[in-house]
Order: sequence, then structure tokens, then C-alpha cells
Amino acid sequence: QVQPVESGGGLVQAGGSLRLACVAPGRTLGNYFVAWFRQAPGKEREFVGAMRWNFDNTYYADSVKGRFTISRDNAKDTVYLQMNSLKPEDTAVYTCAAGPSLGRLDYWGQGTQVTVSS
Repeated sequence: QVQPVESGGGLVQAGGSLRLACVAPGRTLGNYFVAWFRQAPGKEREFVGAMRWNFDNTYYADSVKGRFTISRDNAKDTVYLQMNSLKPEDTAVYTCAAGPSLGRLDYWGQGTQVTVSS
């Protein structure tokens, strides 16, 4: 079973950048869709973006398009979420999920906190 683990969260000022990482220790994320979601306090979970391993297709929510980038490192079996031009409204717990399709993300991480101060 794939168990995604996120890292890279933290506190950053508005306008700053963070890079989150998602790995599956002992397993591979290869051949999966890997997606990022976020959930702010009192709000519903929101899709941020996704990619399909071994394909160049990436998908982003309108709210992050142009600021966030999803990429992978095949050698490290890691998916990254590069977040630039961060805004206070980006503050949330960011979670990585993986599965055979975007509609079937079977494996979820615990999340990492991102806090953007104004």
C-alpha cells in the first residue's frame, strides 16, 4: 500500500515561496496520478493541482494557476509542489494524494501546514 508523506510546510511571508514534497517511503509513486489538496480552517478541502506520473500533463485550480507548479523527480520518486507569490489566503494544510485516476485517489498523506503571514 502506498502511504504518501508530505514535507516542506512552514511559515512564510506574503510574496514568498515554499516547496512541498510528496514521497511514498518504501513504495513508488510511479504510474499514479498524484494530486495536491488543501484545507483551510472552516473551509472545505480544495483541489490545488495534479499530475500523472510519466506524462507531462498537469492540472491546476484557477486560484493557483501561474503561481504553483507541480513537478516530479524520477530519481527521488518525489512529487513537488512549488508555491510562489504566496498569499495569506493560501494558508492551509496541504495534503498529497495518489491513485490510479483523479477520480480514484486511494492513498492520502497526513498533510503539512503552510502559513502565509501578511
